[in-house]
Amino acid sequence: MSKSLKQITPVVNVDTRISVMAKSKKRKFTNHSTNNKPPAKQQLAKAAKPGPSPKAKPTIPFHSEDRILLIGEGDFSFAKSLVDHHACYQVVATCYDSQEALYEKYEPQAEQHTKYLEESGQTVLYGINATALDRTKKLVNLGPQWDVIIFNFPHVGGKSKDVNRQVRSNQELLVSFFKAAIPLLADNGTIVVTLFEGEPYDLWNIRDLARHSALEVQRSFKFAADVYPGYSHARTLGNIDGGGGWKGENRDARSFVFQQQGASGEKQPEWKRGSKASKKRKREGEKDTSDDDD
Repeated sequence: MSKSLKQITPVVNVDTRISVMAKSKKRKFTNHSTNNKPPAKQQLAKAAKPGPSPKAKPTIPFHSEDRILLIGEGDFSFAKSLVDHHACYQVVATCYDSQEALYEKYEPQAEQHTKYLEESGQTVLYGINATALDRTKKLVNLGPQWDVIIFNFPHVGGKSKDVNRQVRSNQELLVSFFKAAIPLLADNGTIVVTLFEGEPYDLWNIRDLARHSALEVQRSFKFAADVYPGYSHARTLGNIDGGGGWKGENRDARSFVFQQQGASGEKQPEWKRGSKASKKRKREGEKDTSDDDD
């Protein structure tokens, strides 16, 4: 009896049993992976998730073909960048210092920059007082109609350590500059002034100063120093001994674009031409008095 049972009972090879178990595990792994796929709605939502918004283009308040007058240049690195990198070709760059004093304060870059400008066919003028532009024969004979007049980081220098006196002195500088610059503007020409943000510069109340000078703010925007390759902020007192030190171009700054009150319109930067906002303002007959960048 036991013999017959031995004959009937099948003998399963050990290797065969291991192979069957392996196939079973493989099927289970495959099915488990398939069942864990996210639902179709989740896949669509993931695909539709918006990416990072594109970085806004910086505002450049002039066109390459504009007649540009630069006031109070330091080492003339800003003027050089306009010509070298922005293809401006009608630039008159001025500074308050004499040529000798300028070269001494900003050695050696000032001489290099001014020579580059002159060799490029631009005009460099020394000893130009920002508060007497309309009475300066050198400028009147060259113009007097400029599309853009730019005064970056105006400052009277360290005349006093008293904050209130410094504020008043710089306010007087700006008011006198505005009044002297207006007669030199072309129709719909603009005046651009750039200041550091925060105190004491906010105390100058530049918007009010311009309003009392028959100007109005068309817009303001963050000044982006990296838009002007080669530019570096020059201190009123000159280079820092040994190099290095404080870098003004790394500080937050804001540019204000002014136009005479009642002017017929504003010349838009090239990258804003044809924009929906610009067309809307044109249809509604409004001027853009808002800030471009926060």
